[in-house]
Amino acid sequence: MEHNGAAAHPSGSGMSSSISSSLLARARAGDSEAWKHLLELYTPLVYQWCRHCSLQAEDAADVAQEVFAAVAHGIRDFRRERVGDSFRGWLWTITRNKVRDSVRRRHGAPQARGGSEAQARLAQVADDASEPSTQDFTGHPGLSLQRRALELVRASVEQRTWEAFWQVTAEGREPDCVAHELGLTLKAVYDANYRVRRKLRNELEGLVE
Repeated sequence: MEHNGAAAHPSGSGMSSSISSSLLARARAGDSEAWKHLLELYTPLVYQWCRHCSLQAEDAADVAQEVFAAVAHGIRDFRRERVGDSFRGWLWTITRNKVRDSVRRRHGAPQARGGSEAQARLAQVADDASEPSTQDFTGHPGLSLQRRALELVRASVEQRTWEAFWQVTAEGREPDCVAHELGLTLKAVYDANYRVRRKLRNELEGLVE
């Protein structure tokens, strides 16, 4: 089973749209495209969390599916009510619980890999695990949330707009040189940087922390 497969997504759009235009707000409102992007952003990380908890690859993929089914069911009730609350922290709690449930379902079953003692150790790993840092997975291409967030935003803006933003912001080039190379006015380069930065901030509000 592929770990990047689609999970169930919220259906309908019964609740009114949030004032916020963030990806999270739109997913909570039942926007299927926003839900798709949410999966693209977080599925690889959840899969790696499962592997961090010592699940085998196939089991990790199955649990990742269960995690997002639970997220789809509960995302409309997710709130950031206290300092430090985050979507990522909520997602980690769901993941850890699903890992624990998965291991305990297999505990004692004849087909369980490694026997009951191994399953008990895995259950303890899930119980004791703390949230891994995003930086723990920087050795895996594409697993950085920031990198994946940039990829999502890049796909939603014009190529020259992205190039202007990237060359000035990421590469540190002078705006006037970038304007000359791209055939843009200096104002257009500054506007492109502003638009992409605003889109990153608005789209990913509450997600990438």
